[in-house]
Amino acid sequence: MSRFLIAYSTTDGHTPRICARLQHVIEGQGHAVTVVPLADAEALDLNGFDRIVLGASIRYGKHQPQVAQFIARHQPVLERTAAALFSVNIVARKPEKNRPDTNPYLRKFLGQIAWKPTYLAVFAGKLDYPRYRPFDRFMIRLIMWMTKGPTDPNAVIEFTDWQQVEAFGRQVCEQV
Repeated sequence: MSRFLIAYSTTDGHTPRICARLQHVIEGQGHAVTVVPLADAEALDLNGFDRIVLGASIRYGKHQPQVAQFIARHQPVLERTAAALFSVNIVARKPEKNRPDTNPYLRKFLGQIAWKPTYLAVFAGKLDYPRYRPFDRFMIRLIMWMTKGPTDPNAVIEFTDWQQVEAFGRQVCEQV
């Protein structure tokens, strides 16, 4: 049995749901899993984990700054554990942008950090107009209009491919 850490940053709360599904899959493979917000991971001894999985959401085309900061501080441990990174963003709803090599946000982020994750994934997130603050609702609707996405201000649409999430969970369990 190996010990996994899944640490995440989230904007609207969908990334923890993806983490919970990964936890279920990884525990199903016989491993122990700790899931925490990225800020809480700072208090943990990362050397106590056999594999680390980082999850990061996107807002307005960028990951939260704490993600790159965490990676910079802990790069040696991430490299030792053959760690994983997944990004959650709405643009990944499009088939031509739902892979690590085709998702513009993940590609840009990887160009800004020195770490090269062993495992990478991109998952489509959730659109939840009623939960957004007025400014965010306006901006996201504008972005959706420009990209031919849903603009109904009452729309709640989960684009996540849960089979893709589960496959990634199985993949990060390989060769632990």
